[in-house]
Amino acid sequence: MVEIYIDADACPVKDEILRVATRHTLKTYMVCDGGIGPSQNPLVELVIVTQGADAADDWIAEHIKKGDVCVTNDIPLAARCMENAALAIKPNGERFTENSIGMALANRELMQNLRETGQITGGPRPFSKTDRSEFLNGFETTIQAAKRLI
Repeated sequence: MVEIYIDADACPVKDEILRVATRHTLKTYMVCDGGIGPSQNPLVELVIVTQGADAADDWIAEHIKKGDVCVTNDIPLAARCMENAALAIKPNGERFTENSIGMALANRELMQNLRETGQITGGPRPFSKTDRSEFLNGFETTIQAAKRLI
């Protein structure tokens, strides 16, 4: 059975994930370091990890398996999930693939270096209604792909 893992601390599409997970009757883990209340949905398990830079990522990477789906903006976490034959998707609906993950990791490192040297300031653009809509479409497609893997 496909399971869903949410890198939940800064995830802007938690409600959308839970609607889709409920429709497909999929166990969902919301992994965070606190600050998120438990869900009344019996399919949802809130996992609170100790605070630390990669504690939620480590928990997800240790538990995710083939055919599961991770929702995250964290590129290194997405790569770790894919190493376990899981699927990973960003909250804007863009799915990480074997073809895109290497470039995404390299671009992340480049942008981090540019920010550290002050050549680039600021972060990503604000999350939009279009991003939310694209996520719903991409997430449904990703769930269907995950079901075919199992």
